Amino acid sequence: MTLKKTLTIAGSDTSGGAGMQADLKTFQEHGTYGMVALTVVVTMDPNGWTHNVTPLPTKLLQKQIDTALSTGIDAIKTGMLSTEEIIRIAGEAIAKSGTSNVVIDPVMVCKGDDEVLNPGNTDAMVQHLLPLATITTPNLFEAGQLAGTGTPKNIDDMKIAARKIHELGAKAVVIKGGKALATEKATDLFFDGETFFLLESEKVASTYNHGAGCTFAASVTANLANGLSIKDSVIEAKEFVSAAIAHGWALNEYVGPVMHGAKSRFGAPPVTVTEI
Repeated sequence: MTLKKTLTIAGSDTSGGAGMQADLKTFQEHGTYGMVALTVVVTMDPNGWTHNVTPLPTKLLQKQIDTALSTGIDAIKTGMLSTEEIIRIAGEAIAKSGTSNVVIDPVMVCKGDDEVLNPGNTDAMVQHLLPLATITTPNLFEAGQLAGTGTPKNIDDMKIAARKIHELGAKAVVIKGGKALATEKATDLFFDGETFFLLESEKVASTYNHGAGCTFAASVTANLANGLSIKDSVIEAKEFVSAAIAHGWALNEYVGPVMHGAKSRFGAPPVTVTEI
């Protein structure tokens, strides 16, 4: 038996809910063999849970990437890339990897923080990563930053941002509205370069959603590695993360992560797909 090999170039969330920990758990749930090239380590102050981001030396990152790529990689995703240099290194690695399955998750802030990691990172992502993206998976804030439009407030705004991001080089775009959008359903917008689709599921009344974005992007990555189309990869990922959020739990008084194994254990809520 052989497994498809998936690589995440991302940070470590010491609390275990997001970052490469979420990616590897998600890869495992999808039956792929996950590897990681670690960019940063995120730690939390036990008194208040504020975040501290510590980059790893770039030479060490390069050695990790070289190790993983030497095995032959079927799909790559990016997560927290904290500096412009790290973004450039990731882009160069993806370009030489030979894989056609590339998921760019444009992480710009730590969950619970509002400060952008590095204001120059957006331009670096546009230059080095979006032209390589099979799909990019921004949330509303990230989509607005990449597109230069400001944070989308409604579906029409999301369509404008998605089209602009596609024009920057990404083959497909999914903007995660989730429960932040003022809609009855948890709504995401998928754009394949020609057609827009709304992906809708029931909103989950839970604040235990730590790691949801990483988990969604990792699910898309594994699905692409396993041979699903881009659109079907996104639909399954929405099912996967919706189940994970529905069964999220309290890690401590500050944060509640999603449950990565929820879909396989409890099933997933239905996702409605509508062309618009």
